[in-house]
Amino acid sequence: MTMLNEIINKTIDVEMEGLVSDLQTLIQCPSVSAKREGLVECAKILSDIMCNAGIKTEILYLYNNYSGSGDKKDIPPPVVYGEVRSKSNPNGPTILFYNHYDVQPEDPIDLWEVDPFSGKVEGNYVFGRGSADDKGELITRIKAVEYYLKNTGDVPCNVKFIIEGEEEIGSIHIEDYLEKYRQKLDCDVVIWEFGYIDANDRPIISLGMKGLLYVELTARGPRRDAHSSLAVLIENPAWRLVRALNTMRDKNGKILIKDWYKDVRDFTPEEIDIVSNEPFDEQGFKKEYGINKFLNDVRGVEAIKAYVGMPTCNIAGLASGYTNEGAKTILPAIATAKLDFRLVPNMVPEKQFERIKIHLRENGFSDHDIEVKLIHGEAAARTPVNDPFVKQVKESANEVFGTSIISVSSAGTGPMHPFVKVLGVPCISIGSTYIFARIHSPNEFSRIDLLNKMTKCIANIMNKVVA
Repeated sequence: MTMLNEIINKTIDVEMEGLVSDLQTLIQCPSVSAKREGLVECAKILSDIMCNAGIKTEILYLYNNYSGSGDKKDIPPPVVYGEVRSKSNPNGPTILFYNHYDVQPEDPIDLWEVDPFSGKVEGNYVFGRGSADDKGELITRIKAVEYYLKNTGDVPCNVKFIIEGEEEIGSIHIEDYLEKYRQKLDCDVVIWEFGYIDANDRPIISLGMKGLLYVELTARGPRRDAHSSLAVLIENPAWRLVRALNTMRDKNGKILIKDWYKDVRDFTPEEIDIVSNEPFDEQGFKKEYGINKFLNDVRGVEAIKAYVGMPTCNIAGLASGYTNEGAKTILPAIATAKLDFRLVPNMVPEKQFERIKIHLRENGFSDHDIEVKLIHGEAAARTPVNDPFVKQVKESANEVFGTSIISVSSAGTGPMHPFVKVLGVPCISIGSTYIFARIHSPNEFSRIDLLNKMTKCIANIMNKVVA
C-alpha cells in the first residue's frame, strides 16, 4: 500500500486542473433544494463525472415507479449511489462517503462580486455557490478514488458513495433512503460530507453533529392590518409574540423552558480531555464576525464546551408589519418568528417540541394565542473518541497537513443520527472547507491548495483503513 500512496502523492498535483474543471461543472449547475431547481439535472451531471472517474454509479429514487423530474415539491429528489469494489481486498473494510449535491439559495444576489454559479477561478480560489458546501468536498472524494483507479487499477479498500439532494433543507428523506437501500449501503465507517480547516490550515476532525429543532411561532391579531391609532383597543400580535419569546431564554443564553436540559448527556472523560486541549482562536473568531465578546462573556475551555456541546435557542427570523423604507403606521394582523434549537446527544426533537408547547401554555399563551409549528427535527450524534477509525483519520490528516485537531462535535447539524441509527457505524467529519469560506453567504469560495491536500488526505484514509 505504501507504493500506492507514493503514486497518489505524485499524481494529484499534476491532475489538479481536472479537479477544478469538474468542480466548476458542478457549480455551474444551480441545484437549489429550497427552490426545487436543477436537482435531477445536477444528479445526472454528477453521475457522469463519477462514471468518468471509474466509479460504478446509479441514480436511485425513493419510489421505484417514478421517472419524472424530481424537481416537483412533493417528489423526493434522487440520490446518487457509487461503488468501487477492491480487487485485491474485496473482503476488507468499506468506506461510505456521504455528501450532497444541493446548495443554498444564492440570495442576496446583489452582494455577490461574481456570478454565484460561474465557478470563477481567481488565483488560489474557486468562487460560487457550492464551491465549498458541498460540491468542493465531494470532488475531493471522487478524485481520490479516480487517482487510485487510473494509476493502479484498484483501490485499497471498498468504497461507496451516497450523495443526496436535500441536505440544505433538512435531509427530509435521507432516513427513508437509508432504510430502503440498507443492504446496498452496508459499510464499516462513514466519512462525512464536510470538515473545516482552521485559520492555521489545520483540519478540524469532528466526531459528531448537534441536532436541530426548527419551529415557527405565529401570533394573530385583527383580520387585516389596522390603523395604528387602534393600538389602544386592539392587541398587537407582534407585542404578544415578543412577550412569548422573552419567556424562553434569558439574556445570558440560558433556555428557560422547563426540563429543557433534563436529557442532556454530559461529556465523557475522554471528551472533556479533547475539549480541554482543543485550540481555539478566540480573537480571530471575534474579528471575523466583528464582535467584542462571546455571549455571557465565556472564554477558553468554557467557550469550546458551549460551542461543541451545549444546546441553543436562536431566533432565526422575525417578521411583522411594515419593514420597508419610510413610515407606515399600521397595527399588523400577524407576527411570525422562526426559531432553531441546537440539540446535543440524548435530546429527542419531538420531546423537546412538546416541552415548548407546554412552556407557552404554562406562561399564559394558549394554542389560540400562539400557533406552534414543527418545521424540522434532527437528533444529535457523536462517535466515541476511542473508535479505531478516529486514529486512522487523524494519522492520515497529520501526514498531509502536518497536524490536525480532533473536535468532539461540530456546532452545526446534519443527518448524522440516521446514519448511526440505520447503518450502525461510526461517522467522522473531515474536509477542505476553510473556516471562513463564507458558506451559505455571498462570495462563497474554496481554496485550491486545500482541495489538493484534502484529496491526498482522503486517498491516505482509504489506504490506512486496511492497515
